[in-house]
Amino acid sequence: MQIPFNIPFYSGNECNYIKQAFDNQQLSGDGIFTKKVSQTLETLFNSKKALLTHSCTAALEMCALLLDIKPGDEIIMPSFTFVSTANAFVLRGGIPVFVDIDPLTQNLDDQLVINALSSRTKAIVVVHYAGVSSNMNKLKDISMDKNIPLVEDAAQSIYACFNNLPLGSIGDMATVSFHETKNISCGEGGCLLLNDEKYIERAEMIREKGTNRSLFSRGQVDKYTWVDIGSSYLPGEVSAAFLCAQLERGKEITDIRLMNCRNYNSAFGDLSNGDIRLMYIPEWSSPNGHIYYFMCKSLKQRTEYIDYMRSKLVACVFHYVPLHSSPAGKKYGRTSGSMHNTDRAADCLVRLPVYPGVNTKLVSDHTINFFSQRY
Repeated sequence: MQIPFNIPFYSGNECNYIKQAFDNQQLSGDGIFTKKVSQTLETLFNSKKALLTHSCTAALEMCALLLDIKPGDEIIMPSFTFVSTANAFVLRGGIPVFVDIDPLTQNLDDQLVINALSSRTKAIVVVHYAGVSSNMNKLKDISMDKNIPLVEDAAQSIYACFNNLPLGSIGDMATVSFHETKNISCGEGGCLLLNDEKYIERAEMIREKGTNRSLFSRGQVDKYTWVDIGSSYLPGEVSAAFLCAQLERGKEITDIRLMNCRNYNSAFGDLSNGDIRLMYIPEWSSPNGHIYYFMCKSLKQRTEYIDYMRSKLVACVFHYVPLHSSPAGKKYGRTSGSMHNTDRAADCLVRLPVYPGVNTKLVSDHTINFFSQRY
């Protein structure tokens, strides 16, 4: 493929830091680089505690454990998201309650959240699609009024903001992804952000196989032992070293991706008059250029567009199969009301390459040619 959908960014220092990790003779978790990255993330997200994990999925599983999700508990979330958002809670016996999305932002429709609440609701999980913020004022108000914890699945949202507040800093807890498809990556990796201090001590135990090892390492107990349920959610130092190098250039990476998004928007101005609908950015949102997408008129149009771009050696892709229509989603979850907007996004949304170094002019030219020839 002449232009693949994604190429992971390489900052230049990753191999140097990995060698340092070997020289330090500690490759297991919570070494020098893990601590450095955690401190960087706490500052970046204005979070009380950042716990590095081996994936965002792991961080979401920790959320379910921290919230004591039990069989029959309901968790409100969008259906237009990755399976990990639901899986983490289903593993504890929770029931995902799928709510439709706002057709402009592809984020959870806050008004519909109110309709989905029940006496069994134990959490609201908001996903900031494409690094574009949900309306966190409204969702936070619902959370506080009903005394229901608010979880931010900020997998795609590093360096993105809501009214100048970092996404991931607003809910009771949040998760971030450092998968290779994300702006900042280490191949596989994630982070749990804790914005309420009451969760910190238990989260450290859950992350360390249910032991109080963190207390022991700080000299607060004279030996460590098994005290709670948990698992091995730590990443190794090699991943943390790689991530450390990425974060050093994180703002630069974000600025390049945002520039690429602006290039697309500028090129597609005429198409937005009727051929396609461009991304909508609410006034409260400062995105991070993680995804650039537009909405086609129909599934047929999108399929033809993707096929045409593939013939030009450009990889453009759709995104999620909605969880509510998946076999597991039907088995373990339920819907609250119509899912019309979710279904439309699944049929019509197409993502363009936006990684640093992509030739946005070539992608734009082929796109314009497609719509001028056919539509």
